[in-house]
Amino acid sequence: MSRKIKVVSYNSTWPQMFEEEATRIKQALGDACLAIHHVGSTAVPGLCAKPKIDIIAVVKEGGFSIPSLEKIGYEYRGEFNIPFHLGFSKRLPLPNINLHVYEEGNPEVALNLLFRDYLRAHPKALEEYAALKLELVKQGFEPKANNAKVSQFNLGKDAFIKKILNQAGFAGLGMRFCAHHDEWKAARHFRNKYFFDKVPMADPYTWTFDHKDHVHFVFYQSTKIVGYAHIQLWPEQRAALRIIVIDELHRTQGLGGHFLTLCERWLKEKGCKTLHTQSSPDAYNFYRKQLYTEMPFNDPDGYESDPHDIDMGKVL
Repeated sequence: MSRKIKVVSYNSTWPQMFEEEATRIKQALGDACLAIHHVGSTAVPGLCAKPKIDIIAVVKEGGFSIPSLEKIGYEYRGEFNIPFHLGFSKRLPLPNINLHVYEEGNPEVALNLLFRDYLRAHPKALEEYAALKLELVKQGFEPKANNAKVSQFNLGKDAFIKKILNQAGFAGLGMRFCAHHDEWKAARHFRNKYFFDKVPMADPYTWTFDHKDHVHFVFYQSTKIVGYAHIQLWPEQRAALRIIVIDELHRTQGLGGHFLTLCERWLKEKGCKTLHTQSSPDAYNFYRKQLYTEMPFNDPDGYESDPHDIDMGKVL
């Protein structure tokens, strides 16, 4: 069933709507709130937009609670495709608000601010973005496409947004759930190139792409996907790191350790107590450096492993 996207001309009252709502959010969050930012298209004077105010609240690490925003009418909507993102919406009373809460230091904050500020400073880019959105609106949209978790409207904007971020000099490192076709394509590429092509055999585990107990992450350096991880959630607050890999052209920069740390943090926030893996001899020193020790794997699914692999794990 198609979902109509509404894009309207710029409304000069949007900044004032933001200011009024920002005041309410600051009061609700109290000392946990470090900054409030107006982002998205409604934050760019002259740009057409969906009539929803996008707001980022930056909070102290560990200092935020969901009920503090629910008390002022916000509905918690989850992470969407971004780990460590707390998404909220408020539809009534108007205006419609999308609120994104991130802890201090999250690269998504810089990403959104750079994109906004670039459009504010470059009229030609603003015009190009407006024309793209209006063209996409004419096409009609499905909520999901090609195993995507985002709308075709947003998929259609993806290449333009990445182009602008590159021009703006965005250099953040971040992890995302596989959510659209480029990310699933990257997942397949990493799985085949570094694992199944070497056997050789067809990847027998693509069914995990649609399974609730399997999580697939991609790792970005700026706007380029340079890594991939596959995690399986097990019973008893355990998880298995089935795959983690950084593209060989981007190794020796510490990216693998950073990526693994983000995976561990995400699992810990979900209540996981231990993360297990089966390391090849070549990867053993990498895991030791990340404080993994030899620990029974105890796979509840009973899959056979390579006899050369070493069972390792870490208490989170």
